[in-house]
Amino acid sequence: MKSACTLLPTEKLDVACPSQAGRVHLNEGSLVFLVSGLAVLGYASSLSMQSTYQGVIREVCGTAVGKLCEVCFILNLFMISVAFLRVVGDQLEKLCDSFYPNGTLSEEGPLLQHWYTDQRFTLSALCVLVIFPLSVPKEIGFQKYSSILGTLAACYLTLVIIIKYHLQAESVGLREPSHPSRASSWASMFSVIPTICFGFQCHEACVAIYSSMRNRNFSHWVAVSVLSMLICLLIYSLTGLYGYLTFGEDVAADILMSYPGNDAVVIVARLLFGISIVTIYPIVVLLGRSVVRDVWVNPKRGTVSVAETHEWQTRVALTVSWIAATLAIALFVPDIGKVIGLIGGISAFFIFIFPGLCLVCMMGTEAVGPRKRAALVAWGVLSVLCGAFVCGQSTAGAAMELLRRA
Repeated sequence: MKSACTLLPTEKLDVACPSQAGRVHLNEGSLVFLVSGLAVLGYASSLSMQSTYQGVIREVCGTAVGKLCEVCFILNLFMISVAFLRVVGDQLEKLCDSFYPNGTLSEEGPLLQHWYTDQRFTLSALCVLVIFPLSVPKEIGFQKYSSILGTLAACYLTLVIIIKYHLQAESVGLREPSHPSRASSWASMFSVIPTICFGFQCHEACVAIYSSMRNRNFSHWVAVSVLSMLICLLIYSLTGLYGYLTFGEDVAADILMSYPGNDAVVIVARLLFGISIVTIYPIVVLLGRSVVRDVWVNPKRGTVSVAETHEWQTRVALTVSWIAATLAIALFVPDIGKVIGLIGGISAFFIFIFPGLCLVCMMGTEAVGPRKRAALVAWGVLSVLCGAFVCGQSTAGAAMELLRRA
């Protein structure tokens, strides 16, 4: 189910504060909305006969909402690309420290980093030599196997974190966890919602996944959605729990960055995650490129024949622009946590708002009983309101952070 959105190292989980139970219940409550959104989108796809997320929204909710969905779709995929490159850049930095531990002494004394181990060079070279060739093709059929690699990488990382915690006394280089602060509030508890949205989001690709399934029975789709979300919940919860127990409040947003660079087991985890993200990044580019072409490029061409004539040039130009823009931002973003907060707010549209609107609109045409119709409409309205809250809370948090740093 993760398709274009691979399992990434998540932010720290404050499990030792008084609101621990509240955060656990928050995860469970969010899971209800996540599965509900997937179920609604699958049903809306079968009803509208559309194979893309934006196509379903446009067909079910109208042209205006469809245009809003397209803009949010592009922005969300763009920020996901930035997050992917940010994670890859962090892992490249640690890998370079592992393979080239000794720098050059400067006149003042501290070590100077070799130019070929600088993250700006290594990440740029990776984008030019690997990511661009994988992203430029019109169809990327082999990428269907990358989700398996991403899931295996996440499972491996979870096992490593659990084992490292239990062997902490014998491990070398792990820091002692700091004593957790018990000053917690409801506001801080709800601040993790954008991170939950980022970690569990797969809704953008779920319509395409549903359309490609051999068995499109609705009950089968719901079972697949529930099982996928439960697996993600297990992996994320164990990773966050044991990561926090190992490092305390000092745990990094990208948990792999908290481990020493010379640990062979962790090096394997970094390589697995790096490879999985590099192979999944082109899927995000493909999705974003198709929406950009439909929204801004094709309407300006006027005819289909002209668009087909310049398809190759347009595809290369969009791919280069996408990779260059996301690379430039990723190189100047110091912490993936800042990106995750923004993506989580945008993801609320795809997880809560658009599925809720779909449910409300479908109840205007579907032949259902009055009580069932009222219950489903109420659930759709609640989903929209929750999405608006998550989006507003995330945006307000990002604005306050900017003001604090100003």
